[in-house]
This record gives sequence, structure tokens and C-alpha cells, in this order.
Amino acid sequence: MYKTVDSSRVSISQLMQPSHSNFSGKIHGGYILNLMDQIAFACASKHSGSYCVTASVDTVDFINPIEVGELVTMKASVNYVGSTSMVVGIRVESENIQTSVKKHCNSSYFTMVAKDDDGKPKKVPGLIVNDKNEVKRFLKAIKRMNTKHQRKTEFDSINFSLENYIDQLEGYRVKVELPEH
Repeated sequence: MYKTVDSSRVSISQLMQPSHSNFSGKIHGGYILNLMDQIAFACASKHSGSYCVTASVDTVDFINPIEVGELVTMKASVNYVGSTSMVVGIRVESENIQTSVKKHCNSSYFTMVAKDDDGKPKKVPGLIVNDKNEVKRFLKAIKRMNTKHQRKTEFDSINFSLENYIDQLEGYRVKVELPEH
């Protein structure tokens, strides 16, 4: 079975209140992450027809701060599916409701895994991509996964040798003081 990207799109909007702010008066990033996790769950569950859990979160960059009183809108769609996992792309925008000025605040990718009634990973429907952006998002998800796998393989290998990398630290604000053995 296959489902279109559109069939599982989810959008939520919420007014940011003082209780959501941090000590500097901006909306707390942890609160935004909580909302993002909720919309990722809703989107993935809608696509899979199952309970889903968050497996990982990739690239959370807070681009612009969100102010108290702004309307935050989050849009989520399934960008990629594996056999039991889905990558949900989320875009976060805020809007000053007095001036109508909108800001892009964050984009992120949540990997969600569908679970059956026994808590075991469950196969998810395939994805029908029907426009250029959807194809591009699917390809970008593959690229992010391959890069992550390559980095893990490179640095977690038993053959990893610090001597092969130490010169790459030149020019960075790091001082290497390793004990001699």
C-alpha cells in the first residue's frame, strides 16, 4: 500500500503565551521542540495508521527567536519512508498578529518508527511523491541518512586512528593535551 504526502500533512497553530517564555523573554526552545515532537507524532501516525515513537531528531537550528504574543504555525509532512520508519519534515513559522510579519523560525527532521500493539516495529505504507519538491525532500532524506551512516562508520570503527585526523584540528579553538601512554 502507498499513500500520498498530502494524505498525512498536518498543520497546527498556537498563540505563544508568557508561560512559554524563557528568562530572556523569548519562547523557550524546549517548548517549541515539544510541539514539534507532537506534530511529528501526528503526521507519522496519520501516515502509518499506528502509534509512533521518535527515533531521532536531525538538524534543529533555531533561526529566529519567537516572541510572546506571536502565532506559531507548524507544518509537517512525511518526506521519506523506510520499512518501519518515516522522516517527518517540519517547518516552524511565527507571525506577529498585529503587523502580519512572518518569520521562518526553524526547520527540522524527525525520524519516527511505527509500532504494533506489542511495541514491535511495524511496516509502514510506501510514499507517493507527486511534485518536484516532494521528490527533492525524499532524496535529501536519503542523503542525510547516508551522511550520518558514513560519519558513524568512520568515527566508530575499531580502525579509527587519531593520528589520521589530528591535523584537521588546526585552526580551530581547541588545545589537545593527551596523556602519554
